[in-house]
Amino acid sequence: MIHLKDVTKVYQTNGVVALDKVSLDIERGEFVFIVGTSGSGKSTLMKLLMHEEVATSGSVVVNGKDVTKLKPKEVPYLRRALGVIFQDYRLLEDKTVYENVAFAMQVIEAPRRIMQRSVNTVLDIVGLRDKFKSFPAQLSGGEQQRVAIARAIVNDPKILIADEPTGNLDPDTGWDIMDIFQRINAAGTTIVMATHDKTIVDQMQRRVIAIEGGKIIRDEARGVYSEEQPEVPVSPFDKFFFR
Repeated sequence: MIHLKDVTKVYQTNGVVALDKVSLDIERGEFVFIVGTSGSGKSTLMKLLMHEEVATSGSVVVNGKDVTKLKPKEVPYLRRALGVIFQDYRLLEDKTVYENVAFAMQVIEAPRRIMQRSVNTVLDIVGLRDKFKSFPAQLSGGEQQRVAIARAIVNDPKILIADEPTGNLDPDTGWDIMDIFQRINAAGTTIVMATHDKTIVDQMQRRVIAIEGGKIIRDEARGVYSEEQPEVPVSPFDKFFFR
């Protein structure tokens, strides 16, 4: 499904090595959290999957295609096979909820009848069927993120890429969004999610890939956000000699 082999990404403008010989495999149906501090390389990794950036060396295979070798005219077809969700929603402010979701199907020139059925189905999934005539400005942040999710899944992608999807939401709304993601994953969609939300990662206990300094430092099947070292009790003897 997703296979990276010895992937290095160096930004030519400043010489920064964002990723350094990264290799990983994500199989069909997995739910994977990508975690790491700002500047660790996780955003670059997500951009490589979408071909927003191109690896300096190594191979990035998504849905059976090495995206590092794609011709410019092939890139739109790669992105059509992916669902992408951003922290800032990126909705079209002059279009209704229905029109925002339908836009993803208009791009691929889907028949009107299929478009109507598919849009209504995904709006049911995210719980916004009754808001189909509303504009983004009339929605809460959580509702806008639900529209973004509906738009991302309306073409039934095999892979859903989410970049900080709960970053602008309160905790309760964040959990509502994660419930939607879990249902989408249970239906067979592979999900790769970059997040800073420690609580969600720790409680969900899914696969966690931690990146630091452009390298994978941890890859756990049922992981947590960070590995914190337990405090070592200090004895009275230590206090006396090392105070």
